[in-house]
Amino acid sequence: MSAALKIILGIIISYLLGSIPTAFIISKIFMKIDIRKHGSGNVGATNVFRVLGKLPGILVLIIDTTKGVLAVSLLPDSLGLPNEAYRALFGLSAVVGHIWTVFLGFKGGKGVATSLGVLFGLAIKIAGLRTVLALAMGSWLVIFVISGFVSLASVLAVLFVPIYMLIFNQTIEIVLLGIMLCIIIVYKHIPNMNRLLRGEESRFNILPFKRKRFL
Repeated sequence: MSAALKIILGIIISYLLGSIPTAFIISKIFMKIDIRKHGSGNVGATNVFRVLGKLPGILVLIIDTTKGVLAVSLLPDSLGLPNEAYRALFGLSAVVGHIWTVFLGFKGGKGVATSLGVLFGLAIKIAGLRTVLALAMGSWLVIFVISGFVSLASVLAVLFVPIYMLIFNQTIEIVLLGIMLCIIIVYKHIPNMNRLLRGEESRFNILPFKRKRFL
C-alpha cells in the first residue's frame, strides 16, 4: 500500500474511531434514554455525569479519552506511519469525528475528553509532551476546583496547551495540532461562555463549602 493510501486510511479510521458516540450508547444501555434530549443535550461525559451519575460518566470519559489515545499511538504504528506529523493528523481527525460524528447527523460532543486522549497518546510516544500534558491537566484541575465550571476549566486549559508546547520546544506539527485543538474546543464552548457571562452555566461543587459567585 502506498504512503498516500495509508494516510487516507488513517484519517478515515481515526475519524470513525472518534465518531463512536459513547455518551449516546452508554445512556441507551444504562437508562434507555437519548442523552441529546436531557440535560444540556451534549453528547459528552459532562452531560452524562449530570444526567446519569458517576459510573456512566466515568465510563464515557474513559472511552472517549481512549479513542484519542488509540488514534495517535496505536494506529500510526500499525500503518507504518510513526512520524509526528501523522500522529497529529490522526489525532485531529479523531477529535473532529467526536465533535461531528457521522453516526448522529454530524452532531457530537465538544472534544475535550478525546483531545485529552490525543495528548495522552502523544505523551506515550514523545517524552517532551509529558510535561505539557501534566501542566495542561494541572491547569484544568486548579481552574475547576476554584470555579466549579467544567467549561471554563476546559477553555482556559486548552488555551494554555499551545503555549506549553512552544515553551517546551515541540515540533511545528505538534504545536499546530495544539492550536487547532484550541480553536475547535473554544469554538464549541461559545454557548457555555455566553451562559457563564449570563450567570446560567451549571457548575459542579466538589468542595465542602459553597463558593462565592465571581462571574
